[in-house]
Amino acid sequence: MNFVTPEAAVSIINSNERVFIHGGAATPTRLVHALTNRHAELSGVEITHLHTEGDAPYSDPVYAASFHVNAFFVGHNIRKHVNEINVQYIPMFLSEIPIFIRRKKYPIDVAIIQVSPPGPHGFCSLGVSVDIAKAACEVAGKIIALVNPNMPRSHGDGFIHHTKFAAAVYAEDPIHEVRNGKMSDIEMAIGKNVAGLIEDGASLQMGIGGIPNAVLQFLTNHKNLGVHTEMFSDGILPLVESGVINGKLKSKHPGKIVSSFAMGTRALYDFMHDNPEVAMLDVAYVNDTSVIRKLKKVTAINSAIEIDLTGQVCADSIGSEIFSGVGGQMDFIRGASLSDGGKPIIALASATAKGVSKIAAVLKSGAGVVTTRAHVQYVATEYGVVDLYGKNIAQRAKALIGIAHPDHREGLEVKAYELYGRCW
Repeated sequence: MNFVTPEAAVSIINSNERVFIHGGAATPTRLVHALTNRHAELSGVEITHLHTEGDAPYSDPVYAASFHVNAFFVGHNIRKHVNEINVQYIPMFLSEIPIFIRRKKYPIDVAIIQVSPPGPHGFCSLGVSVDIAKAACEVAGKIIALVNPNMPRSHGDGFIHHTKFAAAVYAEDPIHEVRNGKMSDIEMAIGKNVAGLIEDGASLQMGIGGIPNAVLQFLTNHKNLGVHTEMFSDGILPLVESGVINGKLKSKHPGKIVSSFAMGTRALYDFMHDNPEVAMLDVAYVNDTSVIRKLKKVTAINSAIEIDLTGQVCADSIGSEIFSGVGGQMDFIRGASLSDGGKPIIALASATAKGVSKIAAVLKSGAGVVTTRAHVQYVATEYGVVDLYGKNIAQRAKALIGIAHPDHREGLEVKAYELYGRCW
């Protein structure tokens, strides 16, 4: 394989082309910077991606004439610019994005990716992020690869032959790491409540952060758990090592940790490297409800920004201000509800750090409903768990008020009576 400089690699990108950037921990930051440095030579370049790590200089409005962004997920590095002149958000179920790309409804001119070095047969691995990157590579007219020996060589769908690369750059950069801070008492209380819902033999879907990690802390006495999730982090490692997570009862991919991307520390990436126990698959498959429902006892744990008294879940915005994205929440909430013995769970703190109730009488003006009230079932806070499935509006309101922060319960009851007094 012939390697070139980052500057030479990105020189094949032309004005008015659509450029996909590999996301998550696989973000090829060296190439991102090289592309941004060409801003004076380019105009009308559209950049698209899921969540990316590191900085995203191309999103700065100062480069609006050169780059505009259409993101399927809004991370911390572009959040301050979203809905400005050159940064927009595309709401779409994570499972549908690869389909959208493959059907040529969203052509990709260039894919910028980060991969492992080629193996003996010439295949590189997309490593920690297969997600939508596999689809982007399949349809891209040109692929620019950052080849990095620090990228774990993961098993599954993420192999790509080096002859597919229009340009390749070699670098030994650290893969982006995400370290979780100490879990709060509230997160631990939520984790304990959620863990009480998880049965032996369940297949888990959970993300990254304090609440998922807190849940995992309380599963040490469980047996024969499996993992089928869009993403995972370091929190599962102790349970894998102890044998609590072994996947042997999974009806699909028994014995395998099935995922689409991973974000964590170097310990996680070392665990993934050349590990046949881990299957990193296309997110169109991992998040497909027809696949998820075939697994028994799928327990899907997702978060929310706020939830109203009827059960509507806002998870991608604070009012009309976009904060993150739709992601795979609905894929797994629906898939888990259709699974034999499945449990879809929304887990959230009862209030924000500033004391604002996350259980609201009505959602903020402009808030996006990610999970509808018809889909929501279990809701957990530090004050308990309620099951809204089959409950009418008044019953839902009473149940949710019961797990709201005590400081807000009276006010919520007053508002509920105003809204639903005839049935209250």
